[in-house]
Order: sequence, then C-alpha cells, then structure tokens
Amino acid sequence: MSYTIEPLTFTVTLALSGHLKAKQFARHQSNQKKAKQVYNNTLAVYAVNFYLQCLGFETDLEKSDSWNPVMQSLMDVADLQVKALGKLECRPVLLNSPVCHFPAEVWQERLGYVVVKLNESLTEATLLGFAEKVEMKELPLGQLRSLEDLPRYLRDLKPMSMPVYLKQWFEGVFAAPWQTVEALLLTEAANPAFSTRSTEHRENDTLDPAASVSCANVIDLGIQLAGHRVVLLVTLAPSSDEEVDIRLRVRPTGEQRYLSPGLQLIVLDEAGVTCPELQVQARSEDNWIQLKFSGEPGERFSVKLALGDVNITQDFVI
Repeated sequence: MSYTIEPLTFTVTLALSGHLKAKQFARHQSNQKKAKQVYNNTLAVYAVNFYLQCLGFETDLEKSDSWNPVMQSLMDVADLQVKALGKLECRPVLLNSPVCHFPAEVWQERLGYVVVKLNESLTEATLLGFAEKVEMKELPLGQLRSLEDLPRYLRDLKPMSMPVYLKQWFEGVFAAPWQTVEALLLTEAANPAFSTRSTEHRENDTLDPAASVSCANVIDLGIQLAGHRVVLLVTLAPSSDEEVDIRLRVRPTGEQRYLSPGLQLIVLDEAGVTCPELQVQARSEDNWIQLKFSGEPGERFSVKLALGDVNITQDFVI
C-alpha cells in the first residue's frame, strides 16, 4: 500500500488486499445495489483504518459492524472501531458529488464522521475531512472540518468507561473502583464529618435497607475543581413490578463540607440523551444532591457529573 499527502487531505492507494476484502463482503449480498454499497463502504473503512494506524491510533476491524456480513445486510454501515474510544463512521462519496449521504441509522453512537472520496476506478480513496455530529441525510462537503483537526479531536476524547453491571451487585460482586459503603467508611474513618453525614443519610433512606444494596465510588474531579473529591453513591432495590428502583446521591468527601455550587448530576438514556426530569444542580451550601428513578433489567443508562467544562460520565447496565 502507498499513499500521498495533499493539503488538508490524505490519499490512500487502494491495494489488492482492500479490494479482496470488499469483494468477499459483497458476495454475501443478495442484490447488486446492496453489494455495491457494501463494497464502497468497505473501501472507505479500509482507507480510514490505514490513515489512523499511520497516526498511531489502535483500531479493531473485527469489532466493527462494517466488518460483519450480517450487520452489512441489515444496515448501511461503515463504522471503524477505535480502541478505547468508540466508533468512527467512514462515509464514501463518489467523484464530483457535492454532498455526502448519512443514513439515519448512523446518526448516533459515533465519535465522528470521516468523508472519503473514491475515484471512478476505485484505485484511490481521499479523506476529505470530518464532522463531529450529523443529524441530516445529506451534508455539503464544504461544511466538513479540516482533516488536519481530526488527530487532535480524537486525542482529546476521553476513553470510554467500561459499563457497570448493576445486576452483579445483588450477587455481591463489585468491580473496582466501586466498593461497598461499609468499605468506604473504613477508608474515611479518620474523617468524622464524613461518617456523620453517612449515618444521617442512611436514617433518611426511603429504600428498604433489607432488600437494597449500595455501592460508592470516590471521584476526583481534578484541578479544574480545586482538587475536590466527591462520592457517587448508587443504591438499588428490587421493585414489585420487576423493575429496579435506583437512587443516585453525590456528596463531598475529605475535608470538603459542601459540594461545589453548580455541580450537576445528570442521567442520560441509552442513546445519550439527557432526561429533563433527571438532572439536579448543587446550590451553595448543599452537602448532597440526589436523583431517583426506576429501570428494567437489561436497560442501559449513563450518569454524568459536570461542572462548567469539566464532566465525567459512567455507563451502567441494570
């Protein structure tokens, strides 16, 4: 494989190995139009994969839906799994096309969208630029961000956190850095104020202590928040209708008596959309904030702690 670099673009010469893989995938399709779609998508992913590897990013083609014949048949997908970050969509455009087409099924769960121009003979693929988000079926190529911004954009993204499987908590399995409240109290035993606040909160708990399970995670919000550390407490209790009642509570730890004013606790649904009724913000002299909701087994959600430009997100599976 060889390549040439032009101003603000990156051109890859599509080697035989790329075409062989594209032909392999195309043969799984039942009609010519779908086969051509899969062929072009494969070449686009192939080119972006080579580009990222040149920049030192680790990728995983085998975990990309675009490398799965079943998913290729069900969707118009050209994703590339970037290790520790997520999926980058690689959309092909043909020569002289002024726009790039984005099917609605790829508008979510993507790090970004790289547009790849294929020449008429399919011997070269040129990366034209990228978009951070897409919410339309056609995007004019003139609206793309410069390709030279893509490496920094990807490096600035925070690695994906592994989801926490809450079902395991009922079985007594707690993966680090999560720990039981009792274990946390032992580590904070030298802080009487922390122990007092914990006792008060248990007394005011509305969830059945006999059936519920609680775990805590100490989160360092970094120098942006003057080194403040907070505790995120998650309490679960089975519900009579087979749902699980969930309570989230955030409070300060260490020598801090109050939460930073403006600190937000936010719940997002599986698609990453904020639930309007499930967000709360700390006021001055608030020593804890909380949210309560219910969910079904297998349901996914995320919890975000945010203050200004600083935010930390944790994914959960009920």
